[in-house]
Amino acid sequence: MLLNDIVEQNHYLFVDSFETWQESIYGAAKPLLDDGTLEKPYLDKIIENVNEYGPYFVIMPDVAMPHSTLGGEGVNKTAIGFCKVNKPVVFDPEDESKNARLFFTLAAVDNDKHLQNMVALSEMLIKDGIVEDLLKAENEQDLLDIAKKYSD
Repeated sequence: MLLNDIVEQNHYLFVDSFETWQESIYGAAKPLLDDGTLEKPYLDKIIENVNEYGPYFVIMPDVAMPHSTLGGEGVNKTAIGFCKVNKPVVFDPEDESKNARLFFTLAAVDNDKHLQNMVALSEMLIKDGIVEDLLKAENEQDLLDIAKKYSD
């Protein structure tokens, strides 16, 4: 399951809060930045896109899937990073449904890999109860327990 891959690759992070939504983009992607999967220009592009189009990657209340253009500059490997924030990040003060606490940062080297990432993430997130369980997760073991609970 996707969560197992995220844990195995050390692509997860648990934080209390971020000062700004811009900081959340960099903060949530830190595990991917740290191992060279992503570089800063990719995250700069995500922020630029939000400024232009709004928080397009908040796919449901509490869940954000930051990503930029396919094969975007600054992507070196295909991976998904996970970050849970205790205090919701506000992307649109006028729309509470655009607040996010779970971040799945997508990095893909090509269109096929991007679609595979999106499918894997979507298949995981449609499982009844998984978002609620992820919102309660506090550490690596919680992620592994959730992966086991929801594995097919």
